[in-house]
Amino acid sequence: MTPGGARPTILVVEDEVPLLTLLRYNLEKQGFRVEEASDGQEALLRVAEARPDLVLLDWMLPQLSGLEVCRQLRRRPATRDLPIIMVTARTEQQDSVRALDTGADDYISKPFAMDGLLARIRALLRRSGSLATRGTLAFHDLVMDQDAHRVSRNGRALHLGPTEYRLLEFLMQHPGRVFSREQLLDAVWGRDIHVEPRTVDVHIRRLRKAINGEGEEDVIRTVRSAGYALDLEEG
Repeated sequence: MTPGGARPTILVVEDEVPLLTLLRYNLEKQGFRVEEASDGQEALLRVAEARPDLVLLDWMLPQLSGLEVCRQLRRRPATRDLPIIMVTARTEQQDSVRALDTGADDYISKPFAMDGLLARIRALLRRSGSLATRGTLAFHDLVMDQDAHRVSRNGRALHLGPTEYRLLEFLMQHPGRVFSREQLLDAVWGRDIHVEPRTVDVHIRRLRKAINGEGEEDVIRTVRSAGYALDLEEG
């Protein structure tokens, strides 16, 4: 289990380099540590050297198949309960049954939606205790359920795009604090993403439109020449 505060480690076992690169990028963007293996034998060695928090395991691999890797991991006391998601291009119903019967905790077919895969990973990590539940954020009459990925205001469900959700989540974690456009870009988009600072203004407008209903106070304060804050205008 990952010690408190440490990032969960995911071992990605995949021999297709473009998919491996895509998975690493998306997993690291979500805050996970990523280890790699390109065949079944290497996967078993990696797990023996340092037990990950979850294995994302391709079925069709050189050396040993993902199915055999799963079978061997389940035989070992140290990895009997290691969370495993099987990833495969096979789509027959009996294939998913075989994967689950061999010991995989979950099964996803290629091509898959990255958001769906990430949701499955988080669910398994929470179940195993490797990912703490994040709970609820609240400000004024806004409530964000981080685990369910839902936001409401005065009990009314709000529908936010992915960027607006991350922007609101960051602001709700720091109520009252003013952030410049550059600080919001670093926190929400990431330092490696090249986006014009004025892009923040566009998403702030979208966020305001989504969360501020008729007759409701604007909870996002614009501070001229400084930036934005989740705050109520004085008076």
